[in-house]
Amino acid sequence: MRKVSLTRTTAETDIALTLNLDGTGKSHIDTSVRFFDHMLTLFAAHGGFDLDLKAVGDDVDTHHVIEDIGILLGNAFDQALGNKKGITRYGCEFLPMDESLCRVCVDISGRPYLVYHVNLTREFIGDFECEMLKEFLIAFANNAKIALHVENLYGDNNHHIVEGIFKGFGRAMATAVRVNPNDARVPSTKGVL
Repeated sequence: MRKVSLTRTTAETDIALTLNLDGTGKSHIDTSVRFFDHMLTLFAAHGGFDLDLKAVGDDVDTHHVIEDIGILLGNAFDQALGNKKGITRYGCEFLPMDESLCRVCVDISGRPYLVYHVNLTREFIGDFECEMLKEFLIAFANNAKIALHVENLYGDNNHHIVEGIFKGFGRAMATAVRVNPNDARVPSTKGVL
């Protein structure tokens, strides 16, 4: 079973999570940032991942807790994938959300990288600082050791754009981590990822 439980405690945050890559999309998420809770719930549901996450951050702002969740969740994916034998490796999703269209593509390559083309026009969506979307994705990509390309192709409503990104991210990750039961090789000519 590709399941892992991790904790991260710093002077700024205290986070515990359990991730099951082969779940059914059930989640229990409490980050104290309600809009972010909603986005992570969508990520888990559309990815088919079971995710239990409890996070407490400091009173400075939401930056520390959101970035540290990206670090720990990325680590959880990396550890849950183990030696990566038999995984699909790549995933790409175009996700329409009302008037917006987002594209999220993933390569579980062992080489972290983020390409980010998202233009949000608001400072906040609810209690979520819009600039933290990129920070979360950087932390996740670096710690999951994936190349992640996120682009909003068009759209006007910032809520729809961010929601489309999280849904597309979940679906792209679901494809990339899927195991092919007929091919147990590491999906690389190098033999390692």
